[in-house]
Amino acid sequence: MRHRIATLLLAAGLAVIQNAAVAGVPAPTPALDQAAAARFAALALKCLHQEYPNHVSLTLNSDADARPPHALTPAFYGCLDWHSDVHGHWLLVRLLRLDPGAPFAAQARAELARSFTPQNIDAEVAYLKGDGRASFERPYGLAWLLQLAAELRRWDDPDARAWSATLVPLETLAAARIASWVPKLHYPIRVGEHDQTAFSFGLVWDWATLTNDEPMRAVLRDAAARFYRRDRDCPLAYEPSGEDFLSPCLAEADFMRRVLNPPAFATWLSGFLPRIPKGAHTRAWLSPGVVTDRADPKLAHVDGLNLSRAWMLEGIAEGLPPGDARMPALLAAAKQHADAALPAVTGEYYEGGHWLGTFAVYLTTQAGLQQPH
Repeated sequence: MRHRIATLLLAAGLAVIQNAAVAGVPAPTPALDQAAAARFAALALKCLHQEYPNHVSLTLNSDADARPPHALTPAFYGCLDWHSDVHGHWLLVRLLRLDPGAPFAAQARAELARSFTPQNIDAEVAYLKGDGRASFERPYGLAWLLQLAAELRRWDDPDARAWSATLVPLETLAAARIASWVPKLHYPIRVGEHDQTAFSFGLVWDWATLTNDEPMRAVLRDAAARFYRRDRDCPLAYEPSGEDFLSPCLAEADFMRRVLNPPAFATWLSGFLPRIPKGAHTRAWLSPGVVTDRADPKLAHVDGLNLSRAWMLEGIAEGLPPGDARMPALLAAAKQHADAALPAVTGEYYEGGHWLGTFAVYLTTQAGLQQPH
């Protein structure tokens, strides 16, 4: 069986993700139950419109630009920074789409309606178009904006259809910014934080697949060929860096499994990550990152690294042909990383609480595995 089949059972809220995989493949990442969904939703609901503390990325063109966050970007001004607020909205939309009757649904709808007004989105568009903002939130925040737009498009709900229509001008601008930038980018960005290209390319690819935007997919196919197709022996042993929340090696592989068919991806992966164990190995070949201080906003990034590694490992396994001998090791490592990180997504510290819920929901709902190929 090529893909692990994940079916969300929505009887009394979110239930379990059942896995039908080849024999011998380890159990999947812990599924999202109703209690966990409520916990993660509470993190987004707490910060979605919490203006302070706030980290503003702002090019001042005059005194008139020195305004509070809610005046600068009135739709997405909470959760410490613009990109975290955008993907906090995505978190709520995704959970509501999967379980419209969740206990937090009414509050979540009210908070989303507060953001998704024509006036707010018009102001967001005007802000992005301001002088000196050509690189604003590029690529990470723009990629998450497209993910938010995609999640709204998937949701068959009157509110979602209205919000989706309202978001179109900002969605269109974000896509245009990415599509015009990538062909001019001469080198990939291989860091473990926001500027990394591979992770954002994966999010944008999934949006383009949903919206049938073949020109965007062509831009990304070209980027995959220019930046990654000839890569070999990625230095996974050098990861993580101390403030990473994304793996440069695994994110690249997770993007390439979207672009290549399974046989081609299997061949490419053999050259790119040649040391993935084969067979039912129990020894750890990729250990979770260690978090030393969750009250430190940069050191707390490593919790996010463990979550994103988990979903990327699952994505890499999904991209392989049926019965590939590397699947057990990939999925065992994914579960190990998820088990290390999910208990830490508590919101005890705002440094992590304003964004880690999104990563937890992306992982436990298998968001990156449910795109059409």
